[in-house]
Amino acid sequence: MSNLILEAKNIEKSFHDPVTIPILKEINFSITKGDFVSVIGKSGCGKSTLLYILSTMDTAYEGQLYIDNELMTGKKEKALAQVRNEKIGFVFQFHYLLNEFSVLKNVMLPAIKLARYSLQEIEHRALEKLKILDIEKEALKMPNQLSGGQKQRVAIARALINDPHIIMGDEPTGNLDKKNSDIVFDIFKNLAKDYQQTMLIVTHDNEFAAKTNRTIEMSDGRIIS
Repeated sequence: MSNLILEAKNIEKSFHDPVTIPILKEINFSITKGDFVSVIGKSGCGKSTLLYILSTMDTAYEGQLYIDNELMTGKKEKALAQVRNEKIGFVFQFHYLLNEFSVLKNVMLPAIKLARYSLQEIEHRALEKLKILDIEKEALKMPNQLSGGQKQRVAIARALINDPHIIMGDEPTGNLDKKNSDIVFDIFKNLAKDYQQTMLIVTHDNEFAAKTNRTIEMSDGRIIS
């Protein structure tokens, strides 16, 4: 049981506006440490909605969500925010780097917020993450001095800074060309293989998904394979 990182049990969600429209139905699956899992499906199948629930940002659903064997369902927002900062790293389609801060400071920010280490230690850790992603030479640059692929690597370093239990990605290669998409995929693959970093990536890129350890396919709000 100790290797179980995330578990969804009978997750269901509907929108009520004003008619009730089911969005997710009977979602059941689990992810263990070091898993590299992709979620695919056509636009509107519910994959981004599911990710929003699994990341604890959407709490209006039926069923149970466990992260690190701890029930998230029913927790207060303050406790969920702590879980997100401590246990989940996020990588989105857009990098959301803050242009007023250097690359290094952008990577440090989630760790500064968590306040588990001294500033000096956080800076050291941030440089280590940038080194893993082969981008430490850009540490003192501003985000607007980087290419799109470099920015996404910085966003991945930021997601790693608090040593999360799981990294969740929402179309993390959706804004990149083929070459940079391949680079990002290789980074994720190496993080899973060499660092036992658990990955859950929502993507519409079937080529990307085919290379992950496991693919969850969705259609009309259900898992079909």
